Amino acid sequence: MTDVVVPLTTKKDWTSDQEVRWCPGCGDYGILLAVQTLMPELGVQPENTVFISGIGCSSRFPYYMNTYGIHSIHGRAPAIATGVAVARPDLDVWVITGDGDALSIGGNHLIHALRRNVNLTILLFNNRIYGLTKGQYSPTSEVGKVTKSTPMGSIDHPFSPLALALGAEASFVARTHDLDRKHMMETFRAAHAHRGASFVEILQNCNVFNDGAFDQVTGRKVRGEMMIDLRHGEPIVFGENGHAGVVMGSDGHLRIVEVADVGLEAILRHDAHRTDPSLAFALARLSADDPGHSTAVWSPTPFGVFRDVERPDYGSMVGAQLAEASTKKGPGDLRTLLQSAGTWQVS
Repeated sequence: MTDVVVPLTTKKDWTSDQEVRWCPGCGDYGILLAVQTLMPELGVQPENTVFISGIGCSSRFPYYMNTYGIHSIHGRAPAIATGVAVARPDLDVWVITGDGDALSIGGNHLIHALRRNVNLTILLFNNRIYGLTKGQYSPTSEVGKVTKSTPMGSIDHPFSPLALALGAEASFVARTHDLDRKHMMETFRAAHAHRGASFVEILQNCNVFNDGAFDQVTGRKVRGEMMIDLRHGEPIVFGENGHAGVVMGSDGHLRIVEVADVGLEAILRHDAHRTDPSLAFALARLSADDPGHSTAVWSPTPFGVFRDVERPDYGSMVGAQLAEASTKKGPGDLRTLLQSAGTWQVS
């Protein structure tokens, strides 16, 4: 059998002729550039690729990719993408969404796409605000957040997107941020290579309505001590010369310690392929700022791949059932189905 030769592409082949319309300085530009730069390296073709979005600033993304795309309706991108991925398993299907689009009106569609393990690469742009509609609080805004819709401060407990995805048994869960193109590309590449539902949270700055939301973690002066780079099979250490690390106590809780105080052998080794999602969930909770504070108080925050496990994807299982039904019962007959028992005529 002759191997299929995939024509080489360049970033230009993946870039549409549409003017990019985001606010100057928006973090979305960095994410778009990372995706457009990565696509030629994946060995796929624009005509076999689909980007599907919902509603929000991030959802303009499909216009800027020279691929097939659907700018769908609020929160429904995972549902529409499920239909595309199941009907056309030969396509690469990406979902572009935001914290409001995915976790508010679209929350139900998101969790079911994840639990079903539909073969999708889902990129969630999290800026902790509603940007398109001019600065209302979102499902990831911290307690006490003052916005146009919460003038006295939000009293809602925020979602942790990663914890939500892990609770839905997503088979691939990762986090990156909009200030590091290399890390974004590395994370997106791993998500794309995964067969099943891949979920990537991207900490993304909205410089108009929520500027600096993640500066305490991703700011250039602090990221060395605040960002924990997760690497499968390696000790979870961070900071200058790896002086700090993560341990698991006898109570099952994760804690940050000085490596010199406990020894490197005591430091937890990351296992992204662990079937039980409890470790990934604990790491996701380690990353959360304290929701009990009116002002966000961040702790050192993990980035990278939290979970990457194999299980059958939804489209493959649907295809297998259709093939089995066709083999056992012969081709279906729609007329016979519609006129089968249990029908009646209304005069």
